[in-house]
Amino acid sequence: MEKDIIEMKNAENAEEIIQRIKYLISEKDITQNEFAGLVEINSSNLSKHLNGKLPINESLLNRLVVNLGVSKDWLKSGVGDPYLSTTLAPISKGTPVYDIDVTAGPLTRTRMFTSENMVGLIDIPSIPEDCRVVRVSGDSMCPIINNGDYIAIRELTNPQMIFWGQIYVILLDDYRMVKYVRKHDDPDLLILRSENNNYDDIEVPRRDVRDMMMVHSVIHIDSRM
Repeated sequence: MEKDIIEMKNAENAEEIIQRIKYLISEKDITQNEFAGLVEINSSNLSKHLNGKLPINESLLNRLVVNLGVSKDWLKSGVGDPYLSTTLAPISKGTPVYDIDVTAGPLTRTRMFTSENMVGLIDIPSIPEDCRVVRVSGDSMCPIINNGDYIAIRELTNPQMIFWGQIYVILLDDYRMVKYVRKHDDPDLLILRSENNNYDDIEVPRRDVRDMMMVHSVIHIDSRM
């Protein structure tokens, strides 16, 4: 997926955004390095953004929105509250983002998508609002999905209907995985396949699958920013 980076052309507006980011750091009463860790950005690059040596861009703003639940409208214009509400009530247009690593831990679907785990909304035209955005860790799906990327997932209205060869989030009792789902010769089994050839196929009994969600889109995170 091609990732567009939109740089702020108005220097005055960029300086105002820098001041709002500095406000967030002071409001949290943490160091700039600690703030960089929260946003998952290199601390040296964050310093360059705040000193004007690197441009303020959409990639940086999206990290603040997704990782901290900051309002993008507030970041850009200073209008409204700095932080988005953490309820499921519609507060603005966009797809809900959850502070969930979809490949770690045994949380059930109902426990994953709670208001406590929702950190904000992301407004990307190609991602429907009925999707949910979650984080992925690990390299089993590289280079399609990289460690730290976000994916927009959509729940299945009919879990018995599987689009073979598509990427799904698969929930088992003890694991959550992101894999291609391939058809097995045995109708009682599923083949879970990684993109990374260093990982072998996994055969899973269909009865062990507690839930499946189709991956609609991948949101790549550029770790160099």
